[in-house]
Amino acid sequence: MGGDEAPASIIDGALVAARHLQIGLLLVGCRDSIERELSRHPAAGWLDVQTIDTPERVDMSEAAGQALRRKPRASIRVAAEAVRDGRASALFSAGHTGASVMASVAAFGRMPGVDRPALATIIPTSARPAVLLDSGATVECRPQHLVQFALMGAAYARVALACARPRVALLSVGEEESKGNDLTREAHQLLKSAPIHFVGNVEGREVYAGRADVIVCDGFTGNITLKIGEGLVETVEALLHAELSATFGTRVGYLLSKQAYRRFRKRLDYSEYGGAPLLGLNGLCVVGHGRSSAKAVRNAVAMAARASSEGLLHRLSREVSAQSAS
Repeated sequence: MGGDEAPASIIDGALVAARHLQIGLLLVGCRDSIERELSRHPAAGWLDVQTIDTPERVDMSEAAGQALRRKPRASIRVAAEAVRDGRASALFSAGHTGASVMASVAAFGRMPGVDRPALATIIPTSARPAVLLDSGATVECRPQHLVQFALMGAAYARVALACARPRVALLSVGEEESKGNDLTREAHQLLKSAPIHFVGNVEGREVYAGRADVIVCDGFTGNITLKIGEGLVETVEALLHAELSATFGTRVGYLLSKQAYRRFRKRLDYSEYGGAPLLGLNGLCVVGHGRSSAKAVRNAVAMAARASSEGLLHRLSREVSAQSAS
């Protein structure tokens, strides 16, 4: 029930993933709304689709903690409990991020050695994809939390991006270790002695430069960084389209370079990855963008299914434990 275009885009994308991957779906929300959307897909009757009717939902304008206390049968809470109880292997939500995080933490619990969860978003760089975390799960952090994010981010980069020795960087306002606020300065000192390949600080302009495979920051900074990047991409695309359509000559040039333009858009399109896994918990949760299209939902559900089938939780737990012990 969460997302700007819910439940239509959520169900559209989930059904495509279910059909292509031969997986089952457990749709949690208002049964009437779900069935109305499913009626647009006659072929859905051939798929393994079940529903859980929930009378409540957490709206984007609500405070997550208060809403979950007032609404014990909210769809996000029921969905997380379904994963906890083994009715589903993973959870995907494009709704209230705070509610998704709180419901998942309550249902799954944290991995040993992890105090705070982190959303790990895969971002494009000039070299190869990188991991940015936290991108919105833990807004207020302590230095040791950033070290835990670095450990989890490095483990995730090895598992998800096949990066044998991830370069880990700390997002700050300057490259020098003396730059930044108390949080980043203290975290920098801790990261230097952590069992990771720490390459120092990176500034905002270097986030997409490819200097690091894992970029660590608090959730407030990470979410703003991510949203600025998304907004910049949309603006650049609009400006390019306007310029390339301005005259006959530029339109011809656009037609000749159309394939390159499509590749450019694909490299920068967040919907190619679909969502961000919530790392540090004993259960799988993938959080999608509030504006998730059917394409983004399809890819997020595919990410969740792949993470489940490849044993991401076990591998992450093993990696984090090994690094913490070293």
